[in-house]
Amino acid sequence: KVITNDLLGRKIRAECSPDGTIGELKELIGAQIGIDRKNIQLKKWYTIYKVHFTLGYYEIHNGVSPQLFTRPDDSHDVVSSV
Repeated sequence: KVITNDLLGRKIRAECSPDGTIGELKELIGAQIGIDRKNIQLKKWYTIYKVHFTLGYYEIHNGVSPQLFTRPDDSHDVVSSV
């Protein structure tokens, strides 16, 4: 079980195996909070986790809580050139 913390103090829990990738973890988190995984960034201290590496590679296991950062979803913004 991985617990992520965002800047608002929310804790999001996701069940993953150590062989799962960061991308899969982001999909699980995104499904819970309603955000596309492309707009989610996971990091610990200054290390930004890359989507193709496994949780085991980054030694993410029970008790490790990466920080969760989200970007605003700009798919609803319409830019028109006049």
